[in-house]
Amino acid sequence: MTEQERAARVHLSAALEPGDPLVATAVAQLSATDVLDMLLSGHDRLDPDGRKRRRLHQVDPDEVWGRSLRAGLSFVFPGDPHWPTPLDVLAGVFRDRRGGLPIGVWVRGRLDASALRRAVAVVGSRAATAYGTTVATDWSARLAEANVLVVSGAAYGIDAAAHRGALAVAGPTVAVLACGLDEAYPRGNAALIERIAESGAVLSEAAPGTTVNRGRFLSRNRLIAALGAATVVVEAGVRSGALSTARWALDLGRPVGAVPGPVTSSLSLGVHQLARESDALLVSRPEEVRELVGDLGSEAAPLPLVDDGAIDTLSTDAAAVHEAFPARGPVTVAELMAATGIGVAPVLRALTELSGRGLVRGEGEVWARRAAPRGADA
Repeated sequence: MTEQERAARVHLSAALEPGDPLVATAVAQLSATDVLDMLLSGHDRLDPDGRKRRRLHQVDPDEVWGRSLRAGLSFVFPGDPHWPTPLDVLAGVFRDRRGGLPIGVWVRGRLDASALRRAVAVVGSRAATAYGTTVATDWSARLAEANVLVVSGAAYGIDAAAHRGALAVAGPTVAVLACGLDEAYPRGNAALIERIAESGAVLSEAAPGTTVNRGRFLSRNRLIAALGAATVVVEAGVRSGALSTARWALDLGRPVGAVPGPVTSSLSLGVHQLARESDALLVSRPEEVRELVGDLGSEAAPLPLVDDGAIDTLSTDAAAVHEAFPARGPVTVAELMAATGIGVAPVLRALTELSGRGLVRGEGEVWARRAAPRGADA
């Protein structure tokens, strides 16, 4: 790739909508330099209404490039040594009048090529429930602990919870935005996006200075699906953008996991419909997600820690104490007493019972829920 080709790709990226199928096909068959020349001189097939030509003449690619340098961004494209090769699967794949291989992507941070081989996209509703947020945070943390890269879109709700879960255990995570990387979107997640860029990477198909719109979100979803060796949908209504990501993943031949939720919740309807009407698999534990990205037979999920009967037969005090444990992290005896209203002696007896059942671990004042069977790799 010559500098002329890079400059042409920067110009096209800055002026045109991401995922333009005609342009993507032409660039794949010819070169960005050729396509840029064709559009600037007018081309009836690639630009029947002349809109792209007018936009190209309006954009100053040197100004865009200077803006990217001030923001600390890099621009990578197919053939570049730093190009994220999982995106190659997008070549020739189109959905809803968009798709194809990106002309290039803008990156802030560092994309680890080896980590992308074990990446999971965790997506879901912006208006997440406490259940969905807990699942996204806890599962992403446990995936990151198992050296699985968490990819999402940095939006409110499930996306933010997934990124925070990975960051909580010092794991890298990648966010894909629908706007230029010189601005954070949503603004309320600016601090989170900054942390993601410091520990992993933030990338976008949109050039610096580009704002968000619905079409750019839909184009962005295909990048999330392509970067993940598997995609997991935690919560989604029937019209959720997360379902768009899942459908892209299915089109790309990537496994999709659907996290079941309460049948009474509108945010479970889209997930349940996805599992009912597609090849998506129900997943109920992060170990089952790891199965989706591991080599065949190498990462089979261990059996669940206990069966329902083991919990159903707990004493009243032990059941109350077990319910008071957080999903992750330690808890003290005093905190368990405050949460349950039970005295110190009954709490200690309950902990002995729970420990004997293999449900918790600890001693003295500090205890934690047991996340996996003894000796199993969680």
